[in-house]
Amino acid sequence: MREILVSPGEAGQRLDKLLARYLNTAPVSFLYKMMRKKNITLNGKKAVGKELVQAGDSIKVFLSEDTWSKFSTIRNQPSSIRPVNQKQTSPWAKIPPLKKEQIIYEDDHILLMNKPAGVLSQKAQPKDISINEQMIAYLLQSGQITEESLQLVKPAVCNRLDRNTSGLVLVGKSLAGLQGLSQILKDRSVHKYYAACVAGQITDSCRIEGYLYKEEKTNKVKILQEEIPGAKKIITEYSPVTFQRANANRLPGRCDSVRSKFGSSEKSSYDITLLEVLLVTGRSHQIRAHLASIGHPILGDIKYGDRKLNLYYEEQYRIRHQMLHAAKVVFPDNLGGVLAHLSGQTFTAPLPEEFQRVLKGEA
Repeated sequence: MREILVSPGEAGQRLDKLLARYLNTAPVSFLYKMMRKKNITLNGKKAVGKELVQAGDSIKVFLSEDTWSKFSTIRNQPSSIRPVNQKQTSPWAKIPPLKKEQIIYEDDHILLMNKPAGVLSQKAQPKDISINEQMIAYLLQSGQITEESLQLVKPAVCNRLDRNTSGLVLVGKSLAGLQGLSQILKDRSVHKYYAACVAGQITDSCRIEGYLYKEEKTNKVKILQEEIPGAKKIITEYSPVTFQRANANRLPGRCDSVRSKFGSSEKSSYDITLLEVLLVTGRSHQIRAHLASIGHPILGDIKYGDRKLNLYYEEQYRIRHQMLHAAKVVFPDNLGGVLAHLSGQTFTAPLPEEFQRVLKGEA
């Protein structure tokens, strides 16, 4: 006999689905038969399989070890789910865990973290270490999950940011958390706001629309005013937050390397505006390309930006990536399930240090 104690990460799912994760090669008909014969019970009572399990529930499986081994290919499966110390020989021990100051919010089902620029949201190559792996390493180190439980429910990021975009990343820690976040991201009921430092002065709020066409070979997008095959509708809203004039003491006339490459320029060529951007639709490179298409590229953006502006701010302020930051998420009202307590709540990630330097005109 084995007893499975339901962990917080497994809560909220149907009993038959959870059993199918443990006894992953057993026919569904076998699981239902065992429940009918009370060879599988939930909290000491007969179960039918459609019950939604809760953290701490006891599932007893009265099967021989041979039968268990026959229908389960998961190695080192624990007889109960509980926090344990991870061995230092584990491959996860080599991954630097998420820092506590990066955690904006956390409960049993979700986690909101602040990703720095230069870090992948999810790894692209087997050897990559993304913030997703750092998050899992943190959960393992803090005893919230075990390596065995990862074979059943694997926490994961639910929204991706470009490598060089910083800010809020939403994580589902449990199956119910993953499902809840995925749903509100899919139906766009959660609002995501970005901070962007852009070229020039913007004084009015605006809603801009267009069509985005992605060129797969170059991994670059084009913004069009008319729809063509393969193009997707995009909507972006923005409002100015603050305007920063270029520091007269740092203009290219006093910067030999910039002057030699581009010549002298008007002061206004280096003015910037901090925008709050609402991503109404969420397409690849949407904010970067859309703002560039109206003459206000994001500072530091190599792909869609202004080369002269980027060079100036790199040499004077050490800006080497796009100044785009996922700054705020606003959860919708009337949420249900494990996200119910987050209804209408707002979470913010503070502006990175490089934003502060540029907006204050300090090196």
